Amino acid sequence: MRRKTVLRSCLSAALLLSTVAAGVTTQASAAETPTAADNAPASPGLITAMQRDLGLTETQATARLKAEATARTVERAAKRVAGGSYGGSWFEADSGKLTVAITDNVRREAVEATGARVALVEHSERQLDAALARIDKLDAPSGVSGWHVDPKSSSVVVDVVAARKNDNDVQAFVTQARQAGPVTVDNSGQAPRTLAAGTVGGDPYYTGNVRCSIGFSVYGGFVTAGHCGQPSAGVSGWDGSYIGNFQGSSFPDNDYAWVNVGSGWWTVPVVLGWGTVSDQLVRGSGEAPVGASICRSGSTSHWHCGTVLAKNETVNYSQGAVHQMTKTNVCAEPGDSGGSFISGDQAQGVTSGGWGNCGSGGETWYQPINEILSRYGLTLHTA
Repeated sequence: MRRKTVLRSCLSAALLLSTVAAGVTTQASAAETPTAADNAPASPGLITAMQRDLGLTETQATARLKAEATARTVERAAKRVAGGSYGGSWFEADSGKLTVAITDNVRREAVEATGARVALVEHSERQLDAALARIDKLDAPSGVSGWHVDPKSSSVVVDVVAARKNDNDVQAFVTQARQAGPVTVDNSGQAPRTLAAGTVGGDPYYTGNVRCSIGFSVYGGFVTAGHCGQPSAGVSGWDGSYIGNFQGSSFPDNDYAWVNVGSGWWTVPVVLGWGTVSDQLVRGSGEAPVGASICRSGSTSHWHCGTVLAKNETVNYSQGAVHQMTKTNVCAEPGDSGGSFISGDQAQGVTSGGWGNCGSGGETWYQPINEILSRYGLTLHTA
C-alpha cells in the first residue's frame, strides 16, 4: 500500500479486507438494529458469484440476500423471547425463512411473532453447549476431525475421518463423547489442515517464508489467522515493504490475530473481489445463521461462495484443537489462511483451515470476527 504506485496502492488497501469476517464490540452492538446499510443493494459481482457457486439465478440470488438480512434480525429477536428454551436456529434457503428450535411450546407464539418458524427439540442450546464443553476436555485422536453443536438434530455432531472410523482410539473417543451428552456421529469426515503457504511473489502478506491473506480492516490494522504468525513477528506486503507487526496472536485453542498498520499503509472497509467480482464494501458484522449464503476472499483461490454448515465447532488440527469455529462448504487452498468470510455486506470471520481444494470442492472453517474484535478491543472499519 505504498503511495509510490497509486494503482497497486489502492489494490493493497483493498487487500486489508480481502477476506470475509464478522463483528466487533462496537460494531456488534450497532448490528443489533438494522440500518439503511442493511438495505443497501448487493453489488453485481456478489450476485454473479452466488449464481456461479450456488447455482442460482440473478433473481434468486437477490431474493436470498434480502431474506438472509431479514433472518439476521429475526434470529436476534427470537433468541431473546425464547429465553432458556432456545435450542438454536437455521436458515432454510428453500423457504427463505429462519427456523428457531425451542424445547417447549410455552414460548412458541412469542417466537413465531418475531417472524420465525418453530421446531420443537429435546435439548436447549445451553445444554448442548455444556455437552460440547465436556467433549472439549477429552483427548481427541487424529481420526476425529472435530465436533459441533447441531440445532437440527439437537445434539453434538462428532465428525470422524471416514478412513479412520474403525480405529480403536476413535471408537474409544466416541464412547467417551456419548457419555458427555447427546451425540450424533458422522463418519464421512475429512482431516482438516490449516491453509498457510510458502512464499509466492505478489501475494498479500508474508511473515518469514509464510504467506497468508489479510482478513478485515480494523482501526489501526487488520485481523487475520493466528497460525500465520506469533506476537511481534514482522509483516511485509505484496511489494516486500514493511507493514507492521503481529500485536496479538492465538493458536491453537483459537485461530486469530491482528497486525498493526503503518509505514505508508492504510486500511479501508473493503473485501477484495480479485477481478472475479467487484470489491465488496463492509458495512457491519451481523452474524449469519446456519444455512445462509457466505463468500470468501483469499490470496490463492480468490473469491468463492457457499453456505454456512455449522457453528460452535471444535476443529481438531494436527497442531491442536481450535474451538468455536464456523464450518462452511466454501472451498479454500493453502495461502488463503486469514482471508475474509462475508455474508452480503456483513463481515463474518477469518479463514482458518479446511480440507479439499477449489477444483474438487471441500469444507472450510473460519474464526468468527466478533470474538476477535472483542478479544483485542478492536473496532471494525466499516463503510
